[in-house]
Amino acid sequence: MHFHGAEVRQRALTLLRDGAKNADVARGLDVPLGTISSWKHEDRAKRGECPGRPVAACPRCDGRELDETAYAYVLGLYLGDGHISRHSAHRTPSLMITLDDSWPGIQDEAESALRAVFPDNATCRVRKTGCHNVKVYSLHLGCLFPQHGPGRKHERAIVLESWQQSIVDAHPWSFVRGLVHSDGCRNVNWTTRVVAGVRKHYEYPRYFFSNVSDDIRQLYTDTLDKLGVEWKTCSRRGRPYNVSVARRASVALMDAHVGPKY
Repeated sequence: MHFHGAEVRQRALTLLRDGAKNADVARGLDVPLGTISSWKHEDRAKRGECPGRPVAACPRCDGRELDETAYAYVLGLYLGDGHISRHSAHRTPSLMITLDDSWPGIQDEAESALRAVFPDNATCRVRKTGCHNVKVYSLHLGCLFPQHGPGRKHERAIVLESWQQSIVDAHPWSFVRGLVHSDGCRNVNWTTRVVAGVRKHYEYPRYFFSNVSDDIRQLYTDTLDKLGVEWKTCSRRGRPYNVSVARRASVALMDAHVGPKY
């Protein structure tokens, strides 16, 4: 397989921006037509333009209706355990969400949400050791998830665009649910106490959310604040990676809208 360098790609984009046809650029630079079309699509998407005539319509480019509840959930999953990549075998980018096999119900819910957000695109599951990657391929992933970029999420700024924040504000519990289902958990701490001479067993459920990215944790805690959920930060190896929800009333709220993994 032949790989084309950054210089060839930039020459192609310069010609395309000047109005040259895809076929003429492909012929002149000896680059496959499909590659030229993909480069043009990505370039127009990054510049906020409609990328052309996609096979599947896009809410950002074409004004297609977006299932905002499902999108808020998928956004949470993506920020937690999601990754957008382009493999050499596929010209179309893929969104991959890695989910533990201990929670098959979450895998089902994630795939259902992806189908709601991308109704014209097929989803699939790829088996890995102890988990499945729930995937969808779309040329418009960059349009719907502009937080994508080179490197790991915690190594770059993660800031929601205004239209994304509006969706999260309208569907905050779906967003929180996606974050907890990807990088969170509900567990039960217990202790014993002697009351009137009798040792009694007490259980204290709590929610944890763990993420290395300061920005992603901030998005989580900002949303909890708006929902009236009390939280606190728990350090891990001297770093504030964990967010804990332990107050009884706040746990009750989380139980009502999120619940244990399943």
